[in-house]
Formats: sequence, C-alpha cells, structure tokens
Amino acid sequence: MTILLVEDDEVIRRSVTMALERYGYRVMSAGDGLTGLELFREGRHDLLLLDVMLPGLDGIGLCRRIRETSMDPVLMMSARGDALEVVSGLEAGADDYVVKPVDTAVLVARIRSLLRRAVYAPAQADRARPERHRPDDRDSDSDHDRDPALLVFGDLTIDTAGLEVSLAGRPVALAPTELRLLLEFAAHPGTVLDRQALLRNVWDYGWDGDSRVVDLCVQRLRKKIGADRVETVRGFGYKLRR
Repeated sequence: MTILLVEDDEVIRRSVTMALERYGYRVMSAGDGLTGLELFREGRHDLLLLDVMLPGLDGIGLCRRIRETSMDPVLMMSARGDALEVVSGLEAGADDYVVKPVDTAVLVARIRSLLRRAVYAPAQADRARPERHRPDDRDSDSDHDRDPALLVFGDLTIDTAGLEVSLAGRPVALAPTELRLLLEFAAHPGTVLDRQALLRNVWDYGWDGDSRVVDLCVQRLRKKIGADRVETVRGFGYKLRR
C-alpha cells in the first residue's frame, strides 16, 4: 500500500513517514500543496494523508483538486481540530480527519479503516431485499431472470456485486466512504440509523467518533443521489427512503 503524505513540517513529515514505514506502508511525501498535487498526478496512491495548513495550496484546496479526478481515500490532519477547519476539509471531500499531534496507533487505525472501506465488498447486502429488477423484468416473472445483486429505490439502482451506483440510468461516482454509507442505508431500507451506529459500521470506529463526519458525508451523498433520498429524522439519525 502506498500513501502520499503532504505535510510542511519536516520533523512531523519524517516521523510520520518512519512510523508508517514500520507498519509496512510505502510513503511518498511532499512539503507543500503544489508539490503534493504533482506527485498525486504522477503516480498511483492507495491513500492520501494531507495536512490542512500547507504553503502555496492548502490541504483543503488540494483535497478539492484531488476530488476532481479521484475517489481515493483522503485523511486530513488538523493542528488545532478547529471546527471550521474540520468541516471545510470534510466538505472538500475528505473521508476522515485526525488532530495533531496524533498517536501513531490511532493514525494507523484510521488509515486501515479507510483502506478497508476502499476495498469493501458488502457481505450484508443480502439482508436488504427491496425491489430488484432487470430491464426485462416486465417480460418475465421468473426469479431466475432477476438479478439479486441489484437494489432498486425508484430511479436509484445499486449494484452490490459490481459496487456501482446509477441514478436514472446514469452512473454516479462515489468516494469509498460515500459508497459504504449508501450500502449501509440500503441494507436497512426505511430503518432509522443513528450516527453512532453509522460511525461503528461505516467508519469502523470502536469508540465514539465525531458525528460531523457522518453529517458531512450524508450531505455529499445527497448531492449525488438526490436531496430527498436520505431523510433526516431529527433527534435520531437518518434513513433511506424506500
């Protein structure tokens, strides 16, 4: 696994690089946003670890540029954990964030969680059985002609085998976390899922995490599949409309 680390503090950059290499990761690093963007465009990376405060092009701007062409997992690092920085990073398309200084074990746990999401194959998809169809369903009532991997919610179709999503027949590009969040909703159609349950099942948090990552990811998902597709149940959580 290759990680692109963009961090302007040389001491932090070296220490994080050495720590990740001890865990078996290959690390490419840059000290500013523009160099990081060049490295991103030149190679293939499994995950990007970006500091928020960077010279030239800051981490939030870099994340936006990355999201123009890639859905690779992005983990942001914030020195202060300032609410505005966190929200801005998540709105730019980051999947998660950590506050510096961060314990190496926590950082690696977050990285592993993001990488698991990136290769996630939904074993729980069989628990959901909303309407499923193929384009020729109306011509045949045989279960043999139906594709059990397709979950259909109105004009939204989720292929749980191919991990593809389409809206009104057009493909929808989702980041790994957005896809896993949608699959979690689709596995429980019409059921209200609270934020802590989503943090456990989607973000793999074995502890209480920041629920803002859930809210911001839901917002990004709504922009892609329709604002009214995921309903907010105030005081409880979210549910996918049948």
